[in-house]
Amino acid sequence: MQFVSAALQEPSTKRIVTTGLILGIFLAALESSVVTTVMPSIIRELGGHSLYALPFAIYLLASTVSGPLWGRASDLLGRKNLYVAGVLLFLLGSGLSGAAQSMLWLILARALQGIGAGALLPLTLTLVGEMYSLEQRAGVQALISGVWGVSGLVGPLLGGLIADHFSWRWVFYLNLPFGLPALLLIWRYLKEQTKRRPTQLDWLGALLFTLGSGLLVWGLQFEYWLLVVLSVALLILAVVLEFRHPAPLLPTSGLRQRLPRIGIINNLLAGVAYFGVIAYLPLFAQGVGGHSATAGGALLTPMLVGWTLASILGSRVMMRVGLTRLTILGFSVLVLSFAGFAAFVHAPLVYLSALGFITGTGMGFSMLSLLLAVQQATPKEELGAVTSAILFARNMGGALGTALMALAIGSSAINNGGTPLADGLQRAFLISFGLLCLAWLLSLRLRNP
Repeated sequence: MQFVSAALQEPSTKRIVTTGLILGIFLAALESSVVTTVMPSIIRELGGHSLYALPFAIYLLASTVSGPLWGRASDLLGRKNLYVAGVLLFLLGSGLSGAAQSMLWLILARALQGIGAGALLPLTLTLVGEMYSLEQRAGVQALISGVWGVSGLVGPLLGGLIADHFSWRWVFYLNLPFGLPALLLIWRYLKEQTKRRPTQLDWLGALLFTLGSGLLVWGLQFEYWLLVVLSVALLILAVVLEFRHPAPLLPTSGLRQRLPRIGIINNLLAGVAYFGVIAYLPLFAQGVGGHSATAGGALLTPMLVGWTLASILGSRVMMRVGLTRLTILGFSVLVLSFAGFAAFVHAPLVYLSALGFITGTGMGFSMLSLLLAVQQATPKEELGAVTSAILFARNMGGALGTALMALAIGSSAINNGGTPLADGLQRAFLISFGLLCLAWLLSLRLRNP
């Protein structure tokens, strides 16, 4: 069964549908940053200090693993109903999280919320890819990046205000006023026209892929290396089965093409380098520079600002510059910025903040243009699968990078700070520099089809 209707929206309804999609993105983006601020309040009320990390980890696990399944299922079963189902699951998980009476309750509710969140970004970008031309799509996706960036900036502040003046439960309940309009707008205005064909889903491959991905994220999050080995074996088996199945859930035909393949690999490499290092920058600011936690968090702000501004600027110049050149420019900037981080790791915080802005700029240029280029080269029947695979690769790269950089830095340096932490972070920067050099070389191959 193939659904091809999103591109047929009237201009007036496109704007309404896009408004609903952006509200949904605001939900997912805000949730990824606001909960961290209220966790101390949650622990004080519900107890379970030993489970402190699980509400984050289970949400990350569920949203990361479910994303590719939502994307490919939307190619086969349609976007609208699956998007609505994702929002409903997210809102149900939010309501249950707000009503939690124990940490176990909260953890299970966050898992449900994460499964719903796994649908929001992949299906949003897929629908935008169907509804808009390349030039229009760049502007809409830049707007989405802006929403994500602003949410990342205001989320921790909003969480702190809610925890200080109300109850932590309202962090979850406030999702309802944003989620319900998004749900209603998509349900009412997104039109679908269907073309039916027999479809046989690869449930075994999907099960192995989900289990393998979940164990990989979980094992990396808590450094259970036996789980990591098991997960890699399961993922290899899943890929073998997927390549043999007539209707795979993974974009196997896209992986045979150079552009989608480079897009997925470069998102993985960029995720390892970027997210792997920024997880430790606030710790570096406090443990080496002796700055406050606020200053440590502020070190990340220029990255978000640079990413957002570069996405907006890139959407305006890409038709003149070209997607390939913009992608190469983005990775070139990333290579230079991480070389700067490695060289000036002992520099004052203001210089590191400037390098952070440059790093965010490189991510904004490269991630936007690469996604658009891949979508442009992907047939509509695999658009959801390829879009979600790119986002999955970036998220998985973040999980891989966090574990890899922890090994590079060393647990004693992380715990004790000082010069060993600075030296360890310099090693992490050098590893990231090497990975981004590889990504840059791969991006050069995009010049020749």
